[in-house]
Amino acid sequence: MSKYNEEEIIEQLQDPSLQRKAFGEVVKEYSEQLYWQIRRMVLSHEDANDLLQNTFIKAWSNLEYFRGDAKMSTWLYRIALNECLNFLNKQRAQNQMSLEDAETNMVNKLESDPYFDGDETQLLFEKAIQTLPEKQRMVFNLKYFQEMKYEDMSEILGTSVGALKASYHHAVKKIQDFLKTND
Repeated sequence: MSKYNEEEIIEQLQDPSLQRKAFGEVVKEYSEQLYWQIRRMVLSHEDANDLLQNTFIKAWSNLEYFRGDAKMSTWLYRIALNECLNFLNKQRAQNQMSLEDAETNMVNKLESDPYFDGDETQLLFEKAIQTLPEKQRMVFNLKYFQEMKYEDMSEILGTSVGALKASYHHAVKKIQDFLKTND
């Protein structure tokens, strides 16, 4: 089995005869990490799967716009995070929820998720993350779970490194406060 080589894959994506196979490699390479990033935003396994599919469909249909000046992962994360934000906004609008109600709804979703198998501490931690504003939650998830560099996040989210560091710091503080209050 050959190792994923981004430069080769990007080259193959430009060639119509190799494009489909190369895109298959991209899907194989990034599916799991994108799934978990999406799942941490929307919580539901079914929604995460749908959004992951939408992400790859969008990427495939916009392939001619990807020129390789950014990393493939950066491009895919940007699409996935936009899908998440659109989904969450649409959900909130459909249910005519305030941001606070949406947070409560997410926490309830987490508690009733049959796929969630963490202990009480893990559940409390996940609840704390759900109380963060969406953009802050994204930053926290990318840094904490993906161990992504601020420079890469900056490219994905179009935000300065300084603002991202501040956002992460605020997120950590809010989570600590939540955990202290709910201990």
